Amino acid sequence: MRSPVPLNMNISPRANQGSKAHSDLLQPVRQWLDNVEIRDPKVARLISRLIPAQCPFERDVNLFGRTVAHIPPLCKLNPLYDQFVGLRFRSLCFLVDQCGEDIQSYC
Repeated sequence: MRSPVPLNMNISPRANQGSKAHSDLLQPVRQWLDNVEIRDPKVARLISRLIPAQCPFERDVNLFGRTVAHIPPLCKLNPLYDQFVGLRFRSLCFLVDQCGEDIQSYC
């Protein structure tokens, strides 16, 4: 029996250009977010409050005391997730190291 699609078919380089172009469009934003230096305590506090410590969308859906569904954390689908988490981490480190603040209220 012959398969309908040849198994040794070549994939053209253009097949991956869509994801590569998408990645290249966000690269300047990623670099900018990675290079942001935290120097002002007010900015550090604002960033620490705006960027949540954990994904706010993750939920368990309960019905009559039983979990009927689980909504997974969708934040990791954000292409800039790692940069935002890094920015929050740098702002919290600034508040602890430079300002001597207790950051438990931000966590």
